[in-house]
Amino acid sequence: MVVTVPCCRWRARAVSGRPRTLSALDQQSLKSLVLTPASQYGYETDFWTTRRLIQVIAAEFGVTISKQTVLRRLHEAGLTYQKPEREYFELSHEERQAWVRRVVPRIRAAVRKHRAILYFQDEANVSLTALLAKTWAPCGQTPKQRVTGKRGSVAALSAISRRGQLLFRLLQKRIASAEVIDFLSQMLISKATTTFIERQRRLHVFHLPKYSPDWNPDEKVWNHLKNQELKGHHARTTSELSTLTHNKLTAMSHDPELLRGIYFRCCTAEILDNL
Repeated sequence: MVVTVPCCRWRARAVSGRPRTLSALDQQSLKSLVLTPASQYGYETDFWTTRRLIQVIAAEFGVTISKQTVLRRLHEAGLTYQKPEREYFELSHEERQAWVRRVVPRIRAAVRKHRAILYFQDEANVSLTALLAKTWAPCGQTPKQRVTGKRGSVAALSAISRRGQLLFRLLQKRIASAEVIDFLSQMLISKATTTFIERQRRLHVFHLPKYSPDWNPDEKVWNHLKNQELKGHHARTTSELSTLTHNKLTAMSHDPELLRGIYFRCCTAEILDNL
């Protein structure tokens, strides 16, 4: 014997609970508000905090909401709390576009003609004062990390290619033309370096647009080194820091997959990707 049971039919019902406080502020409107510099609403800087958003929402929409509500709505709108990258006032986007039109074809032609390896070069100072990393600790008990109070740094040069090759050199003195010449890399603007470059038939040098460190993939190498590899380091002297930095860069140079990932995070890599 077969017994048939009628299927239950589900009907959509209205969700119980209080209506949303900010029904007039949809996700697109909230996103538009956050992407507008806070300075346009009378604040001294362009950055948004939950406190500023609460104040502006109260003024614009006439409602008072909690910090938790603001945070929830921000996440629902696909927004995250991020540290911005620096962009210089002196930066010219017109000069950048002109560089793409005029210099990029010359770079491509030089690489193809000479079957060359294209490197991006940069210099940096690695500070003895370590960047501190976050860690877990009991609520209300801020952890402490012992660091040196001495001042000091290690000067460094490096160059990275799209294949994941990394060249580097550490120095115990300020980087000048002689050091750049010895490194056979992109020069500082000086007569001695310019003369050297002109005499090297196998060395072709192109300058990135002014005030454009974000267009240099090698800048990402230093960001990774300082913010990942050396974060919270325990070096007490410049000698210890130099040894630690050398070991970290050596390990990075043996990891082409990591370096290719670092290289292709830069927009310039995409522009020159077909080399």
